[in-house]
Amino acid sequence: MAEETRRAAPRMGLGSRRAMGRDGGSRHGVCLGAGSAGAASRGERKSLVSPIADLFYRVKMNVGVAHSEVNPNTRVMNSRGMWLTYALGVGMLHIVLLSIPFFSVPVAWTLTNVIHNLGMYVFLHAVKGTPFETPDQGKARLLTHWEQLDYGVQFTSSRKFFTISPIILYFLTSFYTKYDPTHFILNTASLLTVLIPKLPQLHGVRIFGINKY
Repeated sequence: MAEETRRAAPRMGLGSRRAMGRDGGSRHGVCLGAGSAGAASRGERKSLVSPIADLFYRVKMNVGVAHSEVNPNTRVMNSRGMWLTYALGVGMLHIVLLSIPFFSVPVAWTLTNVIHNLGMYVFLHAVKGTPFETPDQGKARLLTHWEQLDYGVQFTSSRKFFTISPIILYFLTSFYTKYDPTHFILNTASLLTVLIPKLPQLHGVRIFGINKY
């Protein structure tokens, strides 16, 4: 009996050790499961962060401006309400000139046309560069606003609008001045000063080196 008891004791110890091994293995499995869950959560966080990072690096960030354009001069004429504001400005100018007592109707129309074309020539065809701080390494420094418009692409909506507008104003002025020779010559010369620089053939061309630098 004693001998059988001694033989049974090691078997029991071996069984308990096996049981403990199984328990330990289960505990180890639990630890591994927790580790894999943590790794999965970290992977999910990375998967959420990576699209944001990609979006951040893909978008062109310009310091100090509220847009993503490298040169805002290229798109400012396409801004919402810009065309309407331009038309209202010309209308207000004409109303102010008409309200001056010693200006006749033909004189008011001619002055409206000449002042409009003078302003268009100065701001679109004479002034070069950009008032904004741009990261384009000074590429727009020698270009007029008209040459920067729509990145130099011809026959866009903005270019068509600002080409047709002075022509319509010229026709209205000619009609209300009753095609008086003096007014007609002044208005025609004024129109040509803003139409000729808009020709695609003269894009970037400086006649006789005028306004080259």
